[in-house]
Amino acid sequence: MELASIEKLLEAYFEGNTTLAEETTLRAYFAGKSVAPHLQNYQPLFSGLEAARKEVFHKEIVVPKNMFFAKTVWWYGIAASAAVAIIIASFMFSQPSISKEEKEALIALNESKKAMLFLSENLNKGVEQLALVNQFIETKNRILK
Repeated sequence: MELASIEKLLEAYFEGNTTLAEETTLRAYFAGKSVAPHLQNYQPLFSGLEAARKEVFHKEIVVPKNMFFAKTVWWYGIAASAAVAIIIASFMFSQPSISKEEKEALIALNESKKAMLFLSENLNKGVEQLALVNQFIETKNRILK
């Protein structure tokens, strides 16, 4: 195979853009005897991957028949979820209790705010009228001089 195409495949391989057929081509090239000198550094990588591909696990896997631990963990999960749900519900549905005196104080505060706003609006109207009076006095002084 051409060296340029092997180099392009190798670059695509390290970027993760190769197909299985292209990877098979690369493994076959690096398994052969005629590997280019500047690509020989990659030969141990591909031979190691080939060896790992051929490894097989021969030990028997035993699944325990007593699933007490798994059932216990399952119940702990349900209990924890229920506890969290109860805590969240208690925070969401609890209303802050306000005493009668506090309610009266809030009403008085709101009434005071309304009174202050009314006073402020009327004071602003008076200041506007005073500005007109000052303008009249200045004009009168200019004319009478």
